[in-house]
Amino acid sequence: MNGYSREMTDPHFARDKRTERHQAIIAFVAEHGTATAAQLAKLTDMSKMTINRDIDDLANRGFLRRFHGGVSAHATSAFESSSEFRMQRNAPAKQALARKALELIEPGMSVMLDDSTTVLALAHLLVDVQPLTVVSNFRPVEQLFCDLSEVQFFMIGGLYSRSHNSYISPATLTGLDNYAVDFTFHSSSAVDSVRTYHQEQNVIEMKLAMLECGTRKVLMVDSSKVGRTSLHRFAELSEFTDVIITSDVDPSFIEKISEITAVHVAELP
Repeated sequence: MNGYSREMTDPHFARDKRTERHQAIIAFVAEHGTATAAQLAKLTDMSKMTINRDIDDLANRGFLRRFHGGVSAHATSAFESSSEFRMQRNAPAKQALARKALELIEPGMSVMLDDSTTVLALAHLLVDVQPLTVVSNFRPVEQLFCDLSEVQFFMIGGLYSRSHNSYISPATLTGLDNYAVDFTFHSSSAVDSVRTYHQEQNVIEMKLAMLECGTRKVLMVDSSKVGRTSLHRFAELSEFTDVIITSDVDPSFIEKISEITAVHVAELP
């Protein structure tokens, strides 16, 4: 039985093929920034009609952004890319930041992790640091820690955001005022020499509530976010006790923010 016939008769096979196709589309758009339906049809060897249905599905779920003539994965000053896209961008830089952040953590500590994919890179390394207490609102973090016997894991609840794959709610509904942890780890969409920024106000409110929970508050950013602004102000750099930044950032910028907060430079390969 060929693939087309199986898709017509086997719903499980059809669902798996659709998921595989969606992943290929996401990866392509994440790599290239934009794509047309014709390009995606050629990539997947499917008809434009099928691809347009895929695009509609992914756009409705927040994984793509439609514009006249194609789709986009890039964040704008007003909208952030979905977590699926962000996971695939600047991976070496995120891993370098995570390795540097790991130097701050010792077994027995408590850490709170936001729903950024930069901080998720640290979460993957923290799996080997036990015992540990971990608090997060990001579902991929939950999947890493929920079954580890030496880790106390607390999931912050709220309204589930499909595009962020996390729980985001006003601080009064999250119970965050009940937590006090050794470290909170954060990232942001953009940072200048004074403050950080993000595209979405509801995400900022969640991040600010998490920021208040930490004795040490750590910002992790790579060079792609430096020297940019976005629609909403998140937090002043002076509100973070530590900033971890990649080594490809202009030394003059690093020197300037070193006057505000403790800076740790993550060396890139």
